[in-house]
Amino acid sequence: MGSALRLRTDYVGDDLRKAARLSKDAAQTRRLLALAQIYDGATRGEAARVGGVTVQIVRDWVERFNTQGPEGLLNVKAPGKRPKLNDDQRQELRRLVEKGPIPAIHGVVRWRLKDLARLIFEDYRISLDESTWDVS
Repeated sequence: MGSALRLRTDYVGDDLRKAARLSKDAAQTRRLLALAQIYDGATRGEAARVGGVTVQIVRDWVERFNTQGPEGLLNVKAPGKRPKLNDDQRQELRRLVEKGPIPAIHGVVRWRLKDLARLIFEDYRISLDESTWDVS
C-alpha cells in the first residue's frame, strides 16, 4: 500500500476555513472544510465523513487542491460536444438566414430548419437533424 498523498504546505486549516467562509459555492465550501480537517490532524476517513464522500474522493480533492489551490475545488462545467459547424460555416449560415432565401436559387420562399439542414449537407457534407437544433 502506498503512502497518503500529502497536502501542500503553503496552507493551514485556518486558511481553508477562511476560504470556505468566503466561498459562494456550497460544494467548494464542503471540500475546503473536509481538507481543513486533514490539516488539523484528522484522518482521511474523518475528512470523508465531514465531506459526505468516500476516502477515494477525498484523495481526488487533495490532488486538485495541490495542483490548483482552492479554485481546484470548484465544480467545472464539462466542455460538451464539439459543434459540427466551425465558426466560418456558422457565420456563413447566419448571413444566409439573415438575407433570406432566393426562390429561384434555393427553391423556397422562407427558410425552414429542414431546408437549412439540406443546404448544410449540400455545401459542407455535414448531416444535421433539424429536430435537434438549438435555435437560441
